[in-house]
Amino acid sequence: MPVTKSWAASTGVVLSLTLGLALTGTAYAGEIPSNTEGGMEQSGGKDDTGIYAAARITYSGSVAPNGSSGNVTSADVNWTPPPCWYAPYLGAKDFKAKMSKDIERQLKTPGIGSTAGSALTELKRHYEARYGWSDNPGYEDYNVDKDGEGMFWAGVENPNEPDALKRSSCNDLPFWVDNGEAPPPRYEEAITPQILAALAYQHMQLPDTEVTLAPEQTTKVNLPTWAWLDKAVFDEVQATAALNVPGFDLQATTTARPVSLTLEPGTEDAVTYPASGECVINGDGSIGEPYARGKANRIPPCGIKYLRSSGNGTYDLQATITWEISWTGTGGAGGDLPDGAFGNGQDVAVQEIQAVNR
Repeated sequence: MPVTKSWAASTGVVLSLTLGLALTGTAYAGEIPSNTEGGMEQSGGKDDTGIYAAARITYSGSVAPNGSSGNVTSADVNWTPPPCWYAPYLGAKDFKAKMSKDIERQLKTPGIGSTAGSALTELKRHYEARYGWSDNPGYEDYNVDKDGEGMFWAGVENPNEPDALKRSSCNDLPFWVDNGEAPPPRYEEAITPQILAALAYQHMQLPDTEVTLAPEQTTKVNLPTWAWLDKAVFDEVQATAALNVPGFDLQATTTARPVSLTLEPGTEDAVTYPASGECVINGDGSIGEPYARGKANRIPPCGIKYLRSSGNGTYDLQATITWEISWTGTGGAGGDLPDGAFGNGQDVAVQEIQAVNR
């Protein structure tokens, strides 16, 4: 019975073997960084079997520490980073050492069923004796005669993807790609600059947004509170993701540029300026206008007027910046990604204006 991708997936044996090889263990850990200061590196190295694993994504720029997701929220609720992808895994000799050992170990497992045994035998023939099918030809002795001329590619899970089924959906058998060549078109999830750009977006860390207020921290009922951000407080932010392996180098830089500030007073008893609550960026790159003496009777271009006291507590003023996201990558590729948003809260105490009776 010929092995097809659908049949291989249905057996569970071939699938679990592939995942066990390609997605777990220190040799192919996907996105486990080794440093966090100002970036993340995933340098290649040897696992406990001594096999070299080259496929590591390196992150640099403004990225979250420890491989965690950044603080950007996509404005498009339907957009998500890739849950998995295919990437260079091992050279021919290293792949043979790893895969053949794993197959033999499972073939010798006590009580292995006939279906599982047949699947493993056909998997062995696939890599050793050119046993294949229409869209996936087999290999002669794991392509060791082409060692150094290409690599076997395999699926990588995105550890930040919460859905386990999506995370493990790149489950085709490892396949060979010559140096300098693109993977076969049927592998739509093969790593590209656009995928790297999306991963850079996922890990991007935007600066905190603390809006300058006047009056500061404590204001009065019906008194306009001015809000602004100087250009020096924020600027465009970049994060880069790169994959550098023999014969296959890719990189993408994702850029976030601030375009507007949205104020949410923390209570319905308030008026925002402008009425939409969205303060657009000025020509000089700032947002709003600093308060100065003589402006007390003016309406701020960006601000809030509270209509009721906060009593003994405070209102949670949310200041959220919308960021325009774009990317550029290897070979002149580039484009836009969904706008992102990030903000944080500030406590604002609002007091009644006290009248003095004489």
